[in-house]
Amino acid sequence: MKKAFGLTLMAAAVAVSTGAFAQADVKWPTKPVQVIVPAGAGGDTDFNARQFARYFEKITGKPMVVTNVNGGGGTIAMSQVQGAAPDGNTVFFGHTGQLIVNEVSGLIDYKFDAKMDIACIPAVDKGVVLVAGKKSGFKNVQDIVTKAKGAPNTVIYGTEMGGFSHLQGLMFAKQAGIELKLVDVGSASDKITSLLGGRIDLASISFGPVKDYAATGDMAMTAQYSKERNPLLGDIKTFTEQGLKFNMEKPYIIAFPKGTNPAIIKKIADIGQQITKDPAYAKALEDGFKQPVSFYHTKEANEHLNQVRDDLMQYKDLLRKK
Repeated sequence: MKKAFGLTLMAAAVAVSTGAFAQADVKWPTKPVQVIVPAGAGGDTDFNARQFARYFEKITGKPMVVTNVNGGGGTIAMSQVQGAAPDGNTVFFGHTGQLIVNEVSGLIDYKFDAKMDIACIPAVDKGVVLVAGKKSGFKNVQDIVTKAKGAPNTVIYGTEMGGFSHLQGLMFAKQAGIELKLVDVGSASDKITSLLGGRIDLASISFGPVKDYAATGDMAMTAQYSKERNPLLGDIKTFTEQGLKFNMEKPYIIAFPKGTNPAIIKKIADIGQQITKDPAYAKALEDGFKQPVSFYHTKEANEHLNQVRDDLMQYKDLLRKK
């Protein structure tokens, strides 16, 4: 009996060892990997996906083919990935707007990890700022609060209803105890056009596309949404520094169809971690969107996303009634 028990333990040890070796030695990628991005070309999500793809090919020798799939608040892109074969050859590259805010808003009725396997958070946009148009005269958060309290529902905040920036506006208004007039103006490029034309007063946008307007004085950067001040943004203060204790950073997420080999998930996370150590990659992020390097491996990414979900679900009723 003792001999049999010993053999069983030995067999189990061999199995574990073999499994670990197989996981480390997985042959992936073996062909070009399709990356589904739930956003148009030229924006922050597309930028981060293409930067990741560029350095992924540098490391693996296999290209990542980025495909932009707009529509449905990201649900069309997610459906494509969810319905793909779990062979590692189809990847989702999006952010918490699609995977968490869509659940908060009621656009989807499932948790972020119910239909896809989260591999990692390859980057975090810490460059989102609350931008004011020149015509508004706003220079900081206190200017906005003073005007909005004196004339409720007259300060116009441009957004994409039901999306990430919509929730940012609602959170700001709730924390400040003010009423903003929220209007649906479209994408980041549409927000910029509306700000320049004086049709809206405020919008939440990544700093990259508006930094030149800040330099010319056509827009004012009133606050940044980062938890701690992003030094790449210069002297733009956080909301917390201006008396409102909230933040809303935007993690980007790499995910696979549910049931993908854990070895592939680990491998892309390991590759992502390797990418973040390349100085050229860090320089590209800084030049493109004033974005510092950030990374969460698989376990940490899932823990972080669960925490973000818990935080944002507190605003479920507020977002759904708008």
